[in-house]
Order: sequence, then C-alpha cells, then structure tokens
Amino acid sequence: MLSALRLGQIDRYLLGQLLAGLVASTGGLVALIWLTQSLRFIDLVVNRGLSLAVFLQLTGLLIPSFVAVILPITTYVVVQFTYQRLASDRELTVMRAAGLSAYALSRPAMMLALISVVTCFVLDVWVVPSASAAFREEQFRIRNRMAAFMLQDGVFTQVSDDMTVYVRRRDSDGTLHGVMIDDARQKNAHATILARRGRFLPSTDAPRVLLLDGTRQEIDHQTGRLNILTFAQNVIELSSNKSTAQRFRDATEMSLGELLHPDPAVVTARDRPKFVVEAHRRLTAPLTAASFAMVALVAVLRGAFQRHGGLLRPFIAVLVVVGLLAVGLMIANLAARVPALIPLIWVHAIAPGMVCAWMLFVPELRLGRLSSLIPGAAA
Repeated sequence: MLSALRLGQIDRYLLGQLLAGLVASTGGLVALIWLTQSLRFIDLVVNRGLSLAVFLQLTGLLIPSFVAVILPITTYVVVQFTYQRLASDRELTVMRAAGLSAYALSRPAMMLALISVVTCFVLDVWVVPSASAAFREEQFRIRNRMAAFMLQDGVFTQVSDDMTVYVRRRDSDGTLHGVMIDDARQKNAHATILARRGRFLPSTDAPRVLLLDGTRQEIDHQTGRLNILTFAQNVIELSSNKSTAQRFRDATEMSLGELLHPDPAVVTARDRPKFVVEAHRRLTAPLTAASFAMVALVAVLRGAFQRHGGLLRPFIAVLVVVGLLAVGLMIANLAARVPALIPLIWVHAIAPGMVCAWMLFVPELRLGRLSSLIPGAAA
C-alpha cells in the first residue's frame, strides 16, 4: 500500500510539472504565431477602417489550427525537457534507486501524451474544420464589402483585379462626387463609367453603389467605335466576378464524412485522393503526439544514467522528431498522388511510438520485473 501511495504521489508530481510546461509552451508559441499571422490583417484596421472587434474575431478563428499543429511538438519538447532536467538534478536516479521501473517513471508522460492525443483529435476532427469554415466565410464577406471603406478621396483604388475606382471627394454623409470606374470584369466589354455623384446602397453581400448623372463608355471590338450610354441612375456592384460567385470550400473546411466521400459535383475524380489523404491525416496527426513523447522517453530513460548528463541522446531524439515531421509531409504528398500509399500515413504515426515502447519496456519484461510494471503489485 505504501508503494502504491508513493507511486501515486510521484505520478502527480511529474504530471503536474509536465502539464504546467505543456500549457506554458503551447500558449507561448500560439501567441507568437498568432501575432505574426495577424500582422497580415493590421492594414485592414489601420488604413481600411476594420473594427478591432472584427479583427480579433477573424484572427481568433486561426488559433485552433495553430494549437492542433504545434501540440504534438510541444508535447515532445516538454517531456524531453522535464525528464532531462529531472535526470540532471538526480531525481530520476533517486526514483530508480527506490525501485521504480521505466514504465513507472514514464507513466506521467504517457498520461500527458494521452491528453494531447485526445485534445488534438477533438481539434482536428471537429473544432478546426468549423473554425476554418467560419474564418474563410468571414474573410470572404469582408473582402466583398471592403470597397465601402476602401475608397479614398483623390486616389485610384483597385477594388479587385479587374476593377478600379476613383472618387474626387466624399462627403461626411457618404455622398460621392466625381466618380470614375474602370470595369474590366467582362473581357469583351471593357467599360469606363463616369458619374457626377453617387452613394453606397445597403447590401448584405457585395457592395453596391448608385451612380447619378453619368455615362458609360465602351469600345465595340468588332467595329472599333466608341459607344457612349448616358444614364440618370445606374447601380454597380464593386466586386469581381470571382467574389460574387459561390465560394468554393476547400478540404480544411469539410467534415470527415465529406472528405472520405466527397461530392462528385464539387470534387473531381482527380482531386478526390487529396481529400481522402486529408481525412486520414486528421485521424493520424493526434497519434504523433504519443509517438513523439515516446521518443523523448527513450532518449532519457533508455540505457545507463550518466552522472553529468549527456547531450548525444537528446540531440539524436531531436533529429528523430524532425525527421519524422519531414517524412510525414513527404508521405502525405506522395499519398495524394498514389492512393495506395495511404496506409503509410498510419504506419508513420503509430510505428515510432510502438518501436520506442518496445525498446523501453521489453527489456524489463525480459528481466522479470513484472512487479514494477503492474500498479499496486509491490504492495
């Protein structure tokens, strides 16, 4: 009973340090990545009039994807750093001398890895697709309505790749004076629109402007003549043809069911393997957290303890994790081209952890230390 109590206290002690390190490192890296990525949208706040609340809402939708990507890596870093520090402070040596096996010592790290796996699974399968869809939808809506606050007095503003707008003056009530629009959305009907006045109309999608007392000038490509149409009122949408069309959902926004069984009307047969690979990546990516944690445990607990520590095994562990990340990207790219390689995605996620577990625990099984492998057996 005393042995089981002692083991429980050690588990809580190690798990507490691991959890604190994981939260701190993951939170710090997420904040850093969020800061660097959000710089792309700073211009919308400073120069384009986007509100701070919308900015925070838009960039906040990116955070779940950041956490899902870096959590397996921070799990490895925290396990490696914490156990390496314990080894340097001789705490692992004392625990080993007290009769604790590699399994007993690694159990808190495996608990941490299980927490990371479950968290990544929830993020990859449910949270990230929903957040990604909301982000792209909000970004699409902001881009289509951007022209309402992009226009500046006396400046040629490129609303889209095929439309440029010039406004001589803009009153406080929103009335536009001296409006010129270069409209190249229709390749065979490139038009220049001039108007004395104009104002924006309420719209839930693409911005629309009502032009008053103007002309539409267009060159007939067949005859080469300039056609001029005079109008009293004319409504123009300030958006490109692409933006007004239905937005295409990419693989990051789709659910597992949509990825494994894509709609033939949306996904071509050529692109279907990419969606299937994305589905398997979501299911296997969380498992890499456990594999990376096992790599760290082998680096610290495998072999004899060195009195003054050592850098060789931690350095090799870092190379192994970096190599696994690179191999994972390579396998995903190859599987998208050759669907028969999709099982390698699962092998890559599971095999390193199984190999490390065999290296760490099987030698103790062979030595007959079953009592230390079974919780409470020493009582």
